Amino acid sequence: MTHKVLVLYYSKSGFTRQLANFIARGINQVAGVEAVMRTVPMVSAVNEQVAPSIPEAGSMYVSADDLNNCAGLALGSPINFGNMNASLKYFLDSTVPSWLTGSLVGKPACVFASGGSLHGGQESCLLSMMIPLLHHGMLIMGLPYTNNELNTTSSGGTPYGVTHYCGVNNQNITEEEKKLAIAQGERLANLVVKLNIKG
Repeated sequence: MTHKVLVLYYSKSGFTRQLANFIARGINQVAGVEAVMRTVPMVSAVNEQVAPSIPEAGSMYVSADDLNNCAGLALGSPINFGNMNASLKYFLDSTVPSWLTGSLVGKPACVFASGGSLHGGQESCLLSMMIPLLHHGMLIMGLPYTNNELNTTSSGGTPYGVTHYCGVNNQNITEEEKKLAIAQGERLANLVVKLNIKG
């Protein structure tokens, strides 16, 4: 049986997507576990504009079935004023049917984020993503300090989840951030296997 772990993210500049790819790499390193990459459409301020049903590039849009049938979830967002992105929150606000059926109760989850300012609310953004997952009854998993990169990184990475700090010059993801993202994905996948979550 293959356990499918949903890596759900929104990315505008591409850095959150890069973190998602490294998390998926860590997930796929665990035997019997497969990462499923999904994104959400951008919320438009123009009421007449409708997003295409298939994105022009990148991951497919997430469906309710993707969420309900996953064995675990890695949730990622750009950091917007210390909070998760509106497009991701818009999707999460639509998951009341999943909450009513309890389809996510007892499943492990982790969060990750990327932002452009050094003190721009990386940890508060991660915490904002945890709140709806806790309401869904998910088991929140962080990054322990046994990941030595948490002690050496000067850019992204927290015990709440991996982060990337790109700065105003759009700096690339560092080696520490890559290692932390892969470790976070692998840790999530191992927890799925230990709990023997179907999905």
